[in-house]
Amino acid sequence: MAEHIDRADLINNIRYNFDYLAKFLNFTNEDISALNALAPVLFPCIPSIVETIYKKLYSFDITKQYFVLRNDNFEKFTEPNIETDHAVISAQTEFRKDMLTMYLKRVLIQTEWNDAFLQYLSQIGELHGHNKHAPEANVHYIHVNVLLGHLEHLILEVIWKTESIDANNKRASIRAINKFFWIQNNFFTMHYGILLSKKASK
Repeated sequence: MAEHIDRADLINNIRYNFDYLAKFLNFTNEDISALNALAPVLFPCIPSIVETIYKKLYSFDITKQYFVLRNDNFEKFTEPNIETDHAVISAQTEFRKDMLTMYLKRVLIQTEWNDAFLQYLSQIGELHGHNKHAPEANVHYIHVNVLLGHLEHLILEVIWKTESIDANNKRASIRAINKFFWIQNNFFTMHYGILLSKKASK
């Protein structure tokens, strides 16, 4: 008999949503342990990965434009001055690089995917897809999708080239990373769904 999955709970209950994903993807504690085991391998590579990501983001005007928008944390800069604007954009970029660095490290060292951590993953999606405080900063999903794909490829390349990881652990690591990105992608799509629903209701 097929297991019943409640549609309303999938939308409104983060834990319920994750549990369904975990069952479907067969994401287990073994995958979490595989992510944890990658921490000493990936930590030294994270600065390079982050720089590569932002180089890619700045290589297209459609993604670069989001860094021209003033972040709430930099609202004290109010004068429309070219030098000031350049400084603000630079500061915002460094701030976001730091956030991406912290995000990657937290994912790798998180030993228990408790409600607080799931809320954190959900908030990452909300900040980009349904930011009610700065709707003009909402990033179109296509850019999030390709960013996650590029980020995953960079990480997989590091794993693949690391000779100290044996074949079995390399396979487990690649599976765990792949499952993680599908889970994170889901938390993005949840909030983009909310955003689209609100636009449709207007």
